[in-house]
Amino acid sequence: MNLVIVESPTKAKTISKFLGSHYQVESSFGHVRDLPKSKLGVEVEKNFEPQYIIPKKNQKQVTALKKVAEKAESVILATDEDREGEAIAWHLLHALKLEESKIDRVKRIVFHEITKTAIDSALKNPREIDLHLVDAQQARRVLDRLVGYKLSPFLWKKIARGLSAGRVQSVALRLIVEREEEIKKFHPEEYWTLTALLETKKNEKLEATLVKINHETIPKLSLKTKDQVEVIKTDLMQSLYEIAAVNQSELRKNPMPPFITSTLQQTASRAFGFSSKKTMYLAQSLYEKGHITYMRTDSVNLAQDALLSAESWVKNHLGSKYSQGPKTYHGKSKLAQEAHEAIRPSNVDFAPLEFGQIKTKKNLEKDEQKLYDLIWRRFIASQLPPAILDATRIEISAQPKNTATCYMLHATGNVMRFDGFLKVWPTKLEEKTLPAVAKGDELNLIEINPLEHFTEPPPRYNEASLIKTLEKFGIGRPSTYAPTISVIQDRNYVEKLARYFHPTEIGTLVNKVLSENFPKIVDIDFTAKMEEELDEIAEGKKNWQTTIKEFYEPFSKNLEQKYEAVSKQEIVDEKTDEVCEKCGKPMIVKFGRFGKFIACSGFPDCKNTKNLKGGDKTIGLKCPKCHEGDVIEKRVNKKGRARGKIFWGCSRYPDCDYASWTNPLEKKEEDEKIKTSAEANLESE
Repeated sequence: MNLVIVESPTKAKTISKFLGSHYQVESSFGHVRDLPKSKLGVEVEKNFEPQYIIPKKNQKQVTALKKVAEKAESVILATDEDREGEAIAWHLLHALKLEESKIDRVKRIVFHEITKTAIDSALKNPREIDLHLVDAQQARRVLDRLVGYKLSPFLWKKIARGLSAGRVQSVALRLIVEREEEIKKFHPEEYWTLTALLETKKNEKLEATLVKINHETIPKLSLKTKDQVEVIKTDLMQSLYEIAAVNQSELRKNPMPPFITSTLQQTASRAFGFSSKKTMYLAQSLYEKGHITYMRTDSVNLAQDALLSAESWVKNHLGSKYSQGPKTYHGKSKLAQEAHEAIRPSNVDFAPLEFGQIKTKKNLEKDEQKLYDLIWRRFIASQLPPAILDATRIEISAQPKNTATCYMLHATGNVMRFDGFLKVWPTKLEEKTLPAVAKGDELNLIEINPLEHFTEPPPRYNEASLIKTLEKFGIGRPSTYAPTISVIQDRNYVEKLARYFHPTEIGTLVNKVLSENFPKIVDIDFTAKMEEELDEIAEGKKNWQTTIKEFYEPFSKNLEQKYEAVSKQEIVDEKTDEVCEKCGKPMIVKFGRFGKFIACSGFPDCKNTKNLKGGDKTIGLKCPKCHEGDVIEKRVNKKGRARGKIFWGCSRYPDCDYASWTNPLEKKEEDEKIKTSAEANLESE
């Protein structure tokens, strides 16, 4: 009997279908060893040696695996081919005492998809555990443990207990806080545009926009007042209109590459409103059931057999005009981890219903099916030709009768000639047909429409845009985006309202303290450089313990200085005019894990506390029950398991008892999003 060990029971079940009776497939249920939660678990003085333990929850499974391994002819470690998977294989080697076995008895195999072909190929090509990948994972784990376990107590002592700090999460928080500050400082600027509704000799309507005055292009914000616009409007009302030029061109819209982790998370967020955490959960399930390739990847590479399968499917189902031969892609990132494939379907014949699939797979849930269809469409679309549009731009001169000033207006339109990849990738594309005109044709004016606009502040981050920004700056890797976004929400540093992130008071304060005292922790370039160093460790170019030492020594020294220099009172305490009714000392505003509250300055002798008046926040929605009060965000103040938990209630309480654990603003936005469906949101990344 040969023992095959993978991470999850689902993956084990799928793989066992492809192997004979002489194989036994078991699951490790994830990592079998980890750093202890009760202490730092890193021997700083012993070159940062990790103190791994087998957690209590894993001990039973490790014992069971040991017994099976003792009887096995060989032990095959088939965990994922990335840093986490490699580390799990290495930990299994040690936890099961396999390193004491004969070297040829333990094998390491890897595959990008769970299919019979991929499994058979992997079994024929075993390799050794890649210790460079293991070192890179250890470096990240130790680095994050040192930052978290050393910096978090500083926040507890200086702000409030229950807070945490981490390398990537602190940068993500900084981005959200700084964007909020930009929005608060933003002052909208007024500007105007003018459009003219014109008519051809055949009574066809044509709308054009003013773009030039005296042959000079009008800068976007240059028409600042209504008075300016009225002068121009008067000229245009008295002008003669003539076609100055008709320019026609071919516009090609290219397909996007197949998905990588970040683009899958971004697109699923826009199309379905899925959180990055949910997307990865669904993708993990699809992978383990054998439907897609491995979902943690920053590579757009595609296997040759997958390209040939796609080409065959396209010819058979869409026709030869959609077939352009296999198309390969090359990633922009220099930091791509291992040589993974892009995320694609394992079998292109399992297609969405409209392309001939008779029924859905029985083992797919509704949301799994939606995500699978998205992955399938993106993969097939990546192999299709560009969409071709016939684009037309009409230039119209306007010459006032009584002045020498001349004006130029443009009208643009496009018509689809060939849908190309849009055949399978639904995109909301507005076609606009312009009337047939020729140079020298005269037009009649129907009306001039001045339009007032105001500049808008930069948008708040949502999951898609935050992931895109983190990726752009080289912050984090495919495996870290979803956990990073989850942790800043779990810690109450940010809250999501109508799918956009808003920093909380406590999140803003934590960012301020970290930025002022530990600038490198929240520095984008420093964090990105650290990610590059982790990549170099994975490539065998750097020693992981040396890298940790270079970071830790200045970090530890600075932390020690800040403990002495920074006062908690300077950070969080605010004076009030209120006097404690129990002891007569002044009351002060303090910060707790869940925000501000009022406490006696005589603490710990006097423990009087109370809620901060006016702390409830309106969310811009009328109460759905009484339709009179405003919905406000509140927190549970009574002792118990729900203490500190956010809920939404009516401002007219107790006259209206409306209450909800779910933000009604998010529900309203979700309902509106469902109406529009996914198809309008798949285009941009």
